[in-house]
Amino acid sequence: MSLLIFLVVLAIAIFVVLYRNNSNSNSVYKFINAKINFAYERFAPYSFRVIREKVKELGQEYTPRQYAIQIVTFAIGAAIVTYLYFYNIIVSIIYAFLAILVIPYLTYLRCKRLYSEFIFEQIQVYTTNTIMEFATTQSFVKALEGVYESNVLEDPVKSDVKTMIDMAYENGTIDQSLEYMNAKYDFYIVRNMHQLFLQITNEGSRDAGESLENMSQDIDMLVESVYRDRIDRAGFHKKFLQFGIILYLMVMLVQFMLGIETYNKMLNDWWVRLLLHGIIWLNTYFLLSGEKYYNEDVGAE
Repeated sequence: MSLLIFLVVLAIAIFVVLYRNNSNSNSVYKFINAKINFAYERFAPYSFRVIREKVKELGQEYTPRQYAIQIVTFAIGAAIVTYLYFYNIIVSIIYAFLAILVIPYLTYLRCKRLYSEFIFEQIQVYTTNTIMEFATTQSFVKALEGVYESNVLEDPVKSDVKTMIDMAYENGTIDQSLEYMNAKYDFYIVRNMHQLFLQITNEGSRDAGESLENMSQDIDMLVESVYRDRIDRAGFHKKFLQFGIILYLMVMLVQFMLGIETYNKMLNDWWVRLLLHGIIWLNTYFLLSGEKYYNEDVGAE
């Protein structure tokens, strides 16, 4: 145990020294970030690279310093927990390395969540402002032009709205434009709004104003429910992580009940070690599944 404590203290000391002696504005972190960026550029799918670039644009990407702290925290945490399981420094080092390998996956999930939240907010702006413009112009294409020229949207939604406008003028109808946007952004509010505009454009409607007002109210109610869901998810996520960490530390309760000497004797049996590895992997799968749930389908209906 004393050896593990020494290694943990040494790792923290090295990290602090590198931080304090860094005279070129986080050069150590820039080096780490450069290596991470190289790995992402080489192995990450194109779609994720686009998502990550947008997260950077939004200013929500982790800094190199935050990535470095995350790496040190995961490595030290995994080393301590697994040492309490096996009292084997080699096993702890292996698990510390494996814990660091999880970070890119967590980054992927986080970026997807932030991008999903951004897209939903843009869709909210798109639908709300298009309804307002349509109430004035009584023309779907003119309404799209008004929304596009007002610069309330950001890419990629803004570029897709421009594509819709071009398709409408090229084809002489709005049908293909609506199909394009429905396929690109499969949201309930988008499909319903487009269906309403298609009906008004093709068939006419005397109570269009009332229909548009009802549509605006539906959007407001949906947005409220989505933001309430985000708050609930955040609360669940915090409690879930606390519960997951407690599961890892249950082995301490077992050692307290059996006694350290008895527990160490049991570690000599291969099936006991295999069982402990299985517990760690099962708990890790449980935590990663929870992270996946928390970060996916945000803003979806």
